[in-house]
Amino acid sequence: MIDPRRLRILRAVADHRTVTAAAAALYLTPSAVSQQLAALEQETGYALLTRSGRGVRLTAAGEILLTHTHEVLAQLERAEAELAAYAGGAAGEVTVAAFATGIAEVLAPAIRDLADTRPGLRIHVRDAEGDESLTLVLDGEADLALAVEYRGAPHEDDRRLARVPLYAEPFDAVLPSGHPLAQAPTVELAALADADWIGQYPGNPCHDVMLLACELAGFEPRLTHSSDDYRAVVALAGAGAGVALVPRSALRGMELKETVVRPVEGPAATRRVFAAVRRGAEQHPLLRPLLDALAEAAAGLTTG
Repeated sequence: MIDPRRLRILRAVADHRTVTAAAAALYLTPSAVSQQLAALEQETGYALLTRSGRGVRLTAAGEILLTHTHEVLAQLERAEAELAAYAGGAAGEVTVAAFATGIAEVLAPAIRDLADTRPGLRIHVRDAEGDESLTLVLDGEADLALAVEYRGAPHEDDRRLARVPLYAEPFDAVLPSGHPLAQAPTVELAALADADWIGQYPGNPCHDVMLLACELAGFEPRLTHSSDDYRAVVALAGAGAGVALVPRSALRGMELKETVVRPVEGPAATRRVFAAVRRGAEQHPLLRPLLDALAEAAAGLTTG
């Protein structure tokens, strides 16, 4: 009989690619993870992992077992959800990992609405970038993620996650007020090919959005300055240090000193935001109301 606790460890190793990283995510020691994996191999009768450079990768047998692991763990999530519903499910705690503007745009309004309709639901918010939040959910450190589409994001058919699309918003060009294009009503990205750029660090989903938008415009941006704080990005643009692409909602209420903001002409960079929970948990009586409240908050959001 396969121990499902060991399946969680197998999936963590598959996600993180090293025993050490998986152990850190699971709050276990690397030796404990190795022992559990060895026991899983004894249970199945197959080698499940093989070394690959400094990390590990699944064998063919490991990949087969991982496919079933997603289904088993999703079914366990459904079982927990049904048991919680049977018990009433009116009170409990939920941890949400979300990026700053997602918190402001949809999570905070959802929390406000649920305070009246679900007073027993206690929501704990953890600030995390759009790519970090998904890892926190998969590792069991958060119950729900507000995340952003990016090139490395899990696909919609990922067997580990259930997703709810929330909203999409354009990126606007932020230019120094003295820039030659500052008086133009719109800006073509190709016209900024020779400029110095201010952007997010690699790994931030918005960094990928910027790169893809510039790639589609026919150039690779010369990233001169990096910050994950949009206030810093705008301040650097105001100081004449370069140009930037910033999600429209991040600019609301911000002091735009010595800068101009212009819509992007042609195919525009877009930030697509979604909520995600572990597959099987989407009908949990504590998570379903929150997912619905997030969708309702997003439906009333003006992103244009």
